[in-house]
Parts: sequence; structure tokens; C-alpha cells
Amino acid sequence: MFRVTVDLVVLTVRDDQLQALLVRRGIPPHEGRWALPGGFVHEDEDLPDAARRELAEETGLAAGHLEQLATYGGPGRDPRGRVVTVAYLALLPDLPAPVAGTDASHAAWRPVDSVPAARLAFDHDRILVDGVERARAKLEYTPLASAFCPAEFTIAELRTVYETVWGAPIDPRNFHRKVTTTEGFVTPTGRSTAGERGRPAQLYRRGPATVLYPPLLRPGAALDAGPDR
Repeated sequence: MFRVTVDLVVLTVRDDQLQALLVRRGIPPHEGRWALPGGFVHEDEDLPDAARRELAEETGLAAGHLEQLATYGGPGRDPRGRVVTVAYLALLPDLPAPVAGTDASHAAWRPVDSVPAARLAFDHDRILVDGVERARAKLEYTPLASAFCPAEFTIAELRTVYETVWGAPIDPRNFHRKVTTTEGFVTPTGRSTAGERGRPAQLYRRGPATVLYPPLLRPGAALDAGPDR
């Protein structure tokens, strides 16, 4: 008999780093080890509802952008028996420190680059890697980067998200031009805030587009495209 769990890759941009939300397990199996938030699905709830509930119970946070990532069902992934997990990707703006609850003894944001390989509970290392790559890829062809921003943001703040998630600098002028000329990417609010050296910076909110055309390619992506020659 299969049991079903949900696990969440929750990402944010915090202290100029891409960070993931981890919980320290307070119960067996893997008691004391870091893991992704998650738990068993109740018989009377849908999968997305279970993901939101587990996130709230284990960390006190509410999901912003939430999408299904993948399903993981290796026969040896959980020592309790045959457990299939449905993983979700959640993207949040920078939030206060999470508060642990239920079966988590501690919850914290951790820079993705500092999470040691093969040290998370279960197969959560693999799930985290898959979630980070999904986020990086979707930033190329969707306006998903705005999920890391507050409701209103400057183009410089949006560029910082891309640079942090992709791990590479972006030319400010080219980025500003692409963002403001791509239909439906961002919408000006008509308000501004003090920018660098006191210059006002226009505020934007996410536009109605769901797909970006042309896409914003990651720095160096064109060099990696196609087969070796």
C-alpha cells in the first residue's frame, strides 16, 4: 500500500542570496536532520491544500506562488515504507524568520549554495536541486521573478532577483530596456521611490503576461545551446 506525502521547495531572495526554507526534523525517521517542509496528505484534502497546510504548520508561513514540481517514488526513499511524494515549488518575497511547529524542531532560511550535498533527509537533496533549476529556467520565459518581489518594485530590484537566482551579473541598461518593452511583463504604478544617490526610481507591479516573448536568456545560455561541434 502506498502512502502519499507532499514536500515543498520554498525559495526566496534574502541578503542578496537565493535561499531555501529548511526544517530540522523533530521526530523519526531522520530526527535532527534538515529537510524540506512537508508531510502526509490527509484523506479528505487535495494535494495543493496539503502543501499549503504543511507549510503553515511547520513554518508559520503562507505560500505565495505555488506550482507542482514533480513526483518522487523510489522504493527506498522513505524508511517507513513505500511513500510517494508530490513536490511543490513555492516562491516568496523576503519574509521574517519562520517559526517551527508540529514535527519540526527548527525552521530557517539557508543559502542554496551552502546546503551540503547528500545531507538532507530522505531524497530532499534531489528535490531541492530540481526545484532550484525549475525556478532558474522559468525566469527565462515567464515573469515569475516578480514573485520574489514585493507588490510594487523597481526595475533595479527586479534585476537583483535575476542576478541572484541566475548567479551572474546583468547589464542594467539592456535589462531595463527588455523589461519595459516586453508586452505585459511589468506595469508602471505611476509612483516612484528614492533611488540611488537620491534619484527617484519608478515603481512597477507584475503585468498580465504569463509567457515572455522574446524570453530573457540566462547569461551564457546561448554559448551552451546545441550539441558540441
